[in-house]
This record gives sequence, structure tokens and C-alpha cells, in this order.
Amino acid sequence: MAYVAVKGGRAAIENACRLLARERIKGNTPLLRTDQIREQLYLLVDRVMGEGALYAPDLAALAVKQSAGDTLEAAFMVRAFRTTLPRIGYSLPRSTGDMRVIRRISAAFKDIPGSQILGPTSDYSLRLLDFDLFEETEADRNRFRRELEAVLPEAAPWPPSFPKIVGILQQEGLLSPSSPVKDGPSQRETLVDLTRESLTFPAPRSAVLQALARSETGGVLAFAYSSMRGYGNVHPTIGELRVGYVPLTFQHPHTGRPYVPGEVKVTEAEIVARFNDPEGKPMFRLGYGLCFGQNEIKAISMAVLDRTLQADSPRSPAEDPEFVLSHVDGIEAMGFCHHWKLPHYVDFQSDLDRLRKAQRIYATQKLAEPQRQEKEKDRSI
Repeated sequence: MAYVAVKGGRAAIENACRLLARERIKGNTPLLRTDQIREQLYLLVDRVMGEGALYAPDLAALAVKQSAGDTLEAAFMVRAFRTTLPRIGYSLPRSTGDMRVIRRISAAFKDIPGSQILGPTSDYSLRLLDFDLFEETEADRNRFRRELEAVLPEAAPWPPSFPKIVGILQQEGLLSPSSPVKDGPSQRETLVDLTRESLTFPAPRSAVLQALARSETGGVLAFAYSSMRGYGNVHPTIGELRVGYVPLTFQHPHTGRPYVPGEVKVTEAEIVARFNDPEGKPMFRLGYGLCFGQNEIKAISMAVLDRTLQADSPRSPAEDPEFVLSHVDGIEAMGFCHHWKLPHYVDFQSDLDRLRKAQRIYATQKLAEPQRQEKEKDRSI
């Protein structure tokens, strides 16, 4: 792609950056602190961490502040910072059965072992604007805390873990024991790291789940929604949806023993959908989704796409791995969209020259058309 030099470009760019910073701090309202963003806009912070592929609440809050709330731009900043960090190791596999649960529901069964735990959610609210928040004060927050402590019962003993709901289906032989692997036995043993390797097709399931976990929430939702509406054959049922904290386990560099330096807040979704195997008995097949923070829409959409991408013969866009995985990364999509704002003067001038030449040819042919018709008329007589 060719560009032409522009006089004064550097000064204009620097001033544009200054104006952007001014837009964020203009006015007389108190400046936002990153701890306020991290604590009060926690769902936004969780989304940025997931799409930025870095679990760092403080840095995600900083990116939200710096980007003035632009989630794609904030995720871009977080992911760019992640590339500067050293790789010190890989965490050990850990079952989410050990999750410190704050929310756990199932749409497949009413009564589940360990009970349904609604936890913090807006699922049952009316989505009506609360105009009292315009004048919210510290006194309002303290009063609400006192009322909450008076209404809620004392905390009951919490079980250390909860059983997996999909295990019930597996015990009855209704759920396929494992998802199919289409790319040979070697991929069963080696996990792909998309931060070190390029995405290739056919993609192993580890690469599929990584790509979906780093994807833009709206992107995976759009593809999953297309399958739910009929552009695909997956009508999912949520076997279990969990939100909680999973211990992060590493192998100690000196003793070689596993140890837990901390925990990570994640959302996990397991959906089941009917699968008819032409060579075997009909069963359910599992779709799985897991992402940083509390982002239930993304985890569910990810699980739906994990299930749709298991189709043996893709018949819709949501079932085509190359189509889906090449278009759900919000950072890549934003970058490609942004590049159209760069100078394309030479390209467009070439398009203009071709268009003008085509119009001249068209006009010449249009003028010659009556003469051609007259000659054909004389020949017919």
C-alpha cells in the first residue's frame, strides 16, 4: 500500500492525542479513580480482562479509564501490555469442581445436588432506570448495607465443592463421554498455545476454546445467536452455569510440589444439545465455555459455539470453524477496521482514474448506440 507525505503530520497527530486526553478530563466532575472503576464497574473490568487475555483487574481498570470506557480500545491496551510480560510458566490443570462458587444455576434440572445459588445477577430485575442513582450519596450506601445485613440470614456452612450437574447425564449414558477430535491422536496430547502459535485449520479443540475465550463478547454472541435462531441445528440447554473463584496451581520451582499462589474469578458454562450419531445411539453432546471474570453471556455463547463447531458437515456460518474463529477476535477486527482510516490516497486515485475511463467508454458507446440501431434497421429492410 502506497502513501504520500503530509506536511505537519507529526504536530497534528500530537495535538490530536492532547485533545483526546482533554475530552476525558474536561468538565468539573471529580476524576475517576481506578479503584472506583475496579470495584463499581467490575463487569466492565471483567469483560476487558477476558478480551485482553490478561487477568489483571487493576490494569484493566486503568485501561478503561484511559480509553474513556471504550471496551475494544481498553482490551487492546491490556493485550498489548501482556505481550511485554515474561512467560514464567504454565499453571497445572485444575478441576472447576474446586471452584469457590458465588453463583450456580442449572436450566436442565429444578432440584440439583447442592441447590441452585442465584448469587449476584440482574436476571430477575426489570431493567428499569433507577433515577435515585443520580443523587446517590455515601449515606445511601451505608443505609443499604445496614438494611442488607438485617434482611439476609446468617451465612450457613458452605460446602467446599459442588458436584457437576452434567455428571448425572454421564452416569445414565445420555451424554457423549468426550468431544470428538478431528485432527489425529497427536493433538490429544499437545495443547496449543495461541500466544505462541498461529491459529491453523483444522484447529484442535484446545485452540478453539482459547480463541473463543479471547474473543469479543458481541462477536461470539452474534454467531451463537444465529445458531439458536435456526441458522444451525443447536438448541442448547444450560446444564450448569457457574461463577466463582478457581485456585491457580503451579509447580514449585524448587520442591516440585504443586502450590496455590492465588485464585482467579471465572465464569463457566456447560450446555448440552442433542446429537444423533449415524453409527451409534443418539446422545447429548457437551459444549463448554470458560472466561475471565463474570461474563455469563460470553461463557454461554462460547459453549454454544464449541458445540456448533463439532458439526461433522458444516451447513451454516456458526458451524464453520475457519469462518467463526477468523472473525470473533475483537482486537483483530478493530485493527482491520481502523486501518481504513489511514491514508489511501494512491489507491483511491487509481480507482478514480479507472472509474472516469469507464464512464468515458460508456458515454461513447451511448452516443454510438442510435447509429448502430439505424444501420441494423437499414439491413433488415
